[in-house]
Amino acid sequence: MQKRPNILLVLVDDLGYGDLSSYRAPDLQTPNIDQLVVNGVKFNNFYANCPVCSPTRASILTGCFPDLVGVPGVIRTHANSNFGYLSPEATMLPEVLNRAGYHTSIIGKWHLGLESPNTPTERGFDHFHGFLGDMMDDYYTHLRHGNNYMRYGQTQIDPEGHATDLFSDWAIDYIESRREKSDPFFLYLAYNAPHTPLQPPKEWLDRLKKRQPQMPQNRLHLGALIEHLDHGIGRVVAALEENQIAENTVIIFTSDNGGGLNFGASNANLRGGKGEMWEGGIKEPMCVVWPNQIQAGSTADTVALTMDLFPTICEIAEVEFEHRINGQSLLADMLNQPTTIDQNRELVWIRREGNTFGGRAFYAIRQGQWKLLQNSPFEPLQLFDLATDPLEANPLDEQHPQYRILFDQLRDHIIRSGSIPWQRQSTTV
Repeated sequence: MQKRPNILLVLVDDLGYGDLSSYRAPDLQTPNIDQLVVNGVKFNNFYANCPVCSPTRASILTGCFPDLVGVPGVIRTHANSNFGYLSPEATMLPEVLNRAGYHTSIIGKWHLGLESPNTPTERGFDHFHGFLGDMMDDYYTHLRHGNNYMRYGQTQIDPEGHATDLFSDWAIDYIESRREKSDPFFLYLAYNAPHTPLQPPKEWLDRLKKRQPQMPQNRLHLGALIEHLDHGIGRVVAALEENQIAENTVIIFTSDNGGGLNFGASNANLRGGKGEMWEGGIKEPMCVVWPNQIQAGSTADTVALTMDLFPTICEIAEVEFEHRINGQSLLADMLNQPTTIDQNRELVWIRREGNTFGGRAFYAIRQGQWKLLQNSPFEPLQLFDLATDPLEANPLDEQHPQYRILFDQLRDHIIRSGSIPWQRQSTTV
């Protein structure tokens, strides 16, 4: 009898909707990710739970809207720029999978806590080899604000090499270590790339510059970082084959938010980018491969969010949970069956941020084809009909009946989330 499938979740950082050749990038080559798209199901309407990093990661690992688990904004080193604290009450995906006999591992970027008790092995993971922090100030030194956040379990480490290569190497090491094990594994492989700094290895930069000599500098460096990332993902997928476990491994690929336009990213023809509630800030590439289960080359048009990965992975693993979440399983969509997702559900995005926003929050809410959004706490909410205006170019009048419906629903969500603390405990500004 075949054991429950292994699950590999690959999350990349700040990848634009138009930055893969399989998602209409005309100037980049991403053959390994493209092959995943070819081999599985491609989601055409998949969204991150936030236009920035930590909240999306919280939603993946809890199945909840991020502000309902204490992460409405980015978790950072300094208290005056930190806007999240992962709730001690939140049930984490690895905890649930552990109950089903899975060995759980995170390789790469955590970004849900810099210290105890919110470190990976304290929040359910059996194995951690990676980076606790947000962005790295340098892909080779791996430091952030002069701090070393690289860890093996709870032990601080100081490895040499480009972070993308290290994370790929460590993922391969983990896969090799599981080859002869009887229990299935869940591997959450979270890369820093292609987040800034735009620091690809020189050989990858030279290769793209030779192929695209007229490419703008930002796009050139970002593109080389993406193509190097694609190569690393290809190495990890190859390791599944080499260790003869690919046939019983589910691979899920997506990004935590849209690409930063000021860093040369492309979000195809979508409006806006990272940090914004426009479609370009939250709509993501996403595909799933499951040999002999998912039809190769298939597509799914269901509107789905990263929080839906929690119940999806649990259903794949055949593990049940009793606590309440906001996500809904995508397994039927993956298998080309009628969707079980409620396409009229309320979907809320929040970003709480310092800098120009002074710690205030701003929001988007969607129900069906209707989307109400703002990109600053200081600007009015605007209503769009995505069915007729997918590029969000023509805001509707505030007197439109859907405006008040979504406005009231958003208010009710804010009331629900108001009881969840997000400040780091015992820390003052």
